[in-house]
Amino acid sequence: MSSNTLNPSSSWLQRLGSLPRDARDTLFLLAVIGWIMLPQAQHTPWWTSAFAAALLLWRARLALTGAPLPSRWVLAGALAVAIAATWATHKTIVGRDAGVTLVVMLLALKTLELRARRDAMVVFFLGFFVLLSNFFYSQSLLTAAAMVLGLMGLLTALVNAHMTAGKPPLMQALRTAAKLALWGAPVMVALFLFFPRMAPLWGVPADDLAGKSGLSENMRVGEVASLAMDDSVALRIRFDTPGQKEPPASTLYFRGPVLSQFDGRNWQADPVLDAMNSPQLRVSGEPIRYQMLIEPSKRRWLTLLDAVKTAPQLPPGASVGSLRMTSSLQWMSWRPITDVLRVDAQSYTDFSHGPLQATPELKRYLQLPPGSNPRTRALGEQLRAQLGTNADTAALIAAALQQLKTGGYTYTLEPGVVDSVHTADDFWFDSKQGFCEHIASAFAVLMRGMGVPARIVTGYQGGDRNSVDNYWTVRNSDAHAWTEVWIAGQGWTRVDPTGAVSPGRVGQFQRLSAPQGAFASAVGNFVDISTMEKLRAVWEAVNNRWNQWVINYTQSRQLNLLQSLGFESPSWTDLLRLLAGSLSALALLWLIWARATRPQRDGWSQLMHEARQRLQRAGLDSNASDSARSLARNAQERWAAEPALAPLAANLSDWLLDMERLRYAPSSAPQTAELKTLRQRWQTLKKQRWPTNVKN
Repeated sequence: MSSNTLNPSSSWLQRLGSLPRDARDTLFLLAVIGWIMLPQAQHTPWWTSAFAAALLLWRARLALTGAPLPSRWVLAGALAVAIAATWATHKTIVGRDAGVTLVVMLLALKTLELRARRDAMVVFFLGFFVLLSNFFYSQSLLTAAAMVLGLMGLLTALVNAHMTAGKPPLMQALRTAAKLALWGAPVMVALFLFFPRMAPLWGVPADDLAGKSGLSENMRVGEVASLAMDDSVALRIRFDTPGQKEPPASTLYFRGPVLSQFDGRNWQADPVLDAMNSPQLRVSGEPIRYQMLIEPSKRRWLTLLDAVKTAPQLPPGASVGSLRMTSSLQWMSWRPITDVLRVDAQSYTDFSHGPLQATPELKRYLQLPPGSNPRTRALGEQLRAQLGTNADTAALIAAALQQLKTGGYTYTLEPGVVDSVHTADDFWFDSKQGFCEHIASAFAVLMRGMGVPARIVTGYQGGDRNSVDNYWTVRNSDAHAWTEVWIAGQGWTRVDPTGAVSPGRVGQFQRLSAPQGAFASAVGNFVDISTMEKLRAVWEAVNNRWNQWVINYTQSRQLNLLQSLGFESPSWTDLLRLLAGSLSALALLWLIWARATRPQRDGWSQLMHEARQRLQRAGLDSNASDSARSLARNAQERWAAEPALAPLAANLSDWLLDMERLRYAPSSAPQTAELKTLRQRWQTLKKQRWPTNVKN
């Protein structure tokens, strides 16, 4: 049995190595283009990826078979189809999404027109543009690492295209590309650190209207449970209160949208109430200071730790604009959060808010859809009757929580779907199971049925402390819903009914685990869970540093860097001066290095160079391409016939032939000694009679 049969891949490698250079280079370029196009598949229409893949495979087949490229009419037709499809999908051919779709198609089509070096240069240009367009959608560390590989691939192909002779190995072009990238790295770092970041010119184009999964201004019962399947990071927080312990996870409630209108299945915010009332926030105790990194959500609310009294501090030039607090203590930005946002804030965990006495507006928090949830209303009347007509709100809340504790209710991710307006009835009397929003919604409906104003608050609760960088990580799976009820003399008071059904969810922060897929289950059988958690902690710490040092390197951080370098009142002009100085210093260092590493002539070459110059002055043409033997022949032809110069011609001819022998003929004697002798003979030759226009 042959080795190729044992290892089928070796035959493919041999076949690729035996391909003509044009086919090999084309296949390599197509692989690089496919790599940089791959991340765009999740952001562009499905037909874009399918069409581009078909074009690249077609071009690869043409390269392997040596078939001619398609005619310009075929390419024109394909281009017309691409433009028409882009217009039909995006209703335009300009803008971020339409532009990226179109440039991906142009790059794929241009590979079918690689007839000359000019076409290759256009492909390289489009390739670099498509590579950069990946950062329109994600600036994560993984995206950056993938695009570095794509960059090295494009640079390798570009270097290879300029190596016209022979069939140089791709590894040779890769080494050259790596050197070029390494030489350019200091300039890149200097530009990154010191080029002024003046908003709004600095940044990546973003589509503020593009939605993203996460918290919403509307909550359909069962919706938050789907977020529990999403393990992606929502925010990171680090506490900066000196001398104070970090608060326990059970007290970490991150406030999001507050919902008060209910139609039986959906809760939504009431903008009228936000406009009518003032926050009336009352705080006590020392605040908790922290720094928060909020992931892009394409929403305008900041899920801050309850409750923030003063406006959080944003980096100068932040793209979200100014901040304001609504009457429900929710902090809103002027524009959606489309980039990682750094916030410095302070929160009071001991607080109360809202009116202390009953107001007409509170009646809106008692409204229920007519005819909905009759059994829940009857349960409320029963509890009130048992407690007596003089029972206060605290007693009603305690009775409802006791019902949850003793009624056999279950906390679950899969409670089922209730397609009616009687969602509270289903929870209290039929299924008796639900996730946090089922429990909170049913509790709020029961409280309203007993005449107690109630509303839903959505957000996040708890978090995991990363032991690597001491940041708390809050994920979308930490999404939570709780209730706020109004109590006379206290205002709005947080009541988390989920804690009555599942105390571990709030007190010990025990998440429900989403069902694992086949791959995750297989990996879990071979890798220890604790090891996987440690690896994830390290990765998230590294990614957090990437977000802070690279993605969140804003103008304020530039100015802070200048202050640490000794600038008292740094400005953008100082940045420009520092940038110019850095680039000048790098250029000077490069010149010094280039001079120090410049190839030096060896002793033989220096002696021949001196001889050539003297012969040139004597009127004998002497180019660098002329060999020593040809110079000897020319000297004999030119001066041997002249009696006065015949000795010079003979001695010079012998000297040049000895120089040639030293350079190319093997010799047992040390070459340094022979070269020294030849140098002495040259000094003697210089003292002989030369043509009158040459000075000895």
